[in-house]
Amino acid sequence: MTPHGPPPRQGPVALHYARPASTPALKIPITQNPKEIAGRLAADLAQDGMVLGLGTGSTVYFTLVRLAERIRDEGLDLHGVPTSIDTEQKASEMGLPLLGLDEVEHLDLTIDGADEIDADFQMIKGGGGALLREKVVASITRRQVIVVGRDKLVERLGRSFRLPVEVVPFALSSVARALTALGCETYLRRDKNQSAYTTDNGCQILDCQFPDGIAAPHQLELDIDAIPGVVESGLFIDLAHVCVIGSPDGSVEVRERPAPS
Repeated sequence: MTPHGPPPRQGPVALHYARPASTPALKIPITQNPKEIAGRLAADLAQDGMVLGLGTGSTVYFTLVRLAERIRDEGLDLHGVPTSIDTEQKASEMGLPLLGLDEVEHLDLTIDGADEIDADFQMIKGGGGALLREKVVASITRRQVIVVGRDKLVERLGRSFRLPVEVVPFALSSVARALTALGCETYLRRDKNQSAYTTDNGCQILDCQFPDGIAAPHQLELDIDAIPGVVESGLFIDLAHVCVIGSPDGSVEVRERPAPS
């Protein structure tokens, strides 16, 4: 990654959102692809001078495309911190200026996808294998925008998508036993050649199937994190602020995370 320093700034970029908790669905006639609708709209939230977290996955790809268009057409000045080697390569090819994580203390805005998201904005992520880097980036961002198709909205996490857990290879067996004791079945993720899938960090992933989903995601995250050998889980708790939802009919909805009761 070629190092580039962000332009000097007096302080954090002010984010201006004049939206209620949930906006009416807007018709975007350009495309009927829900992922493209959501990904492109989220890119329009980026403002001049921002340092962005760039997520990983098929929906975020359209965010990268739109950001590149805005840099070319509007002269938008921004820098991005990628959450995976794949995103780094794609963003570089599109001409997006990139920074390493060691070059920033915080991020103004992160745009990422999710495999599942519930009504409280709790999420399962990691289908693309970048859960550790995605969570690190999310932890230092001022505002996390999640881009999804409507099919990713769920009542309970873990019913339709297995929970990824990144594991040090040495501890794979012991971690699998400990996860099973928490009430799930574990499956070693494999690549297209049927070899054990390896993350960008040199680790492996156990995908966990909970028979009736995850009833208490906050507690489960703590329980999994306490297992020696676990690098990170795909539970993203209290990290999302905005959800951009694309629908097949060409509409898009923007939701803000509900305030704590």
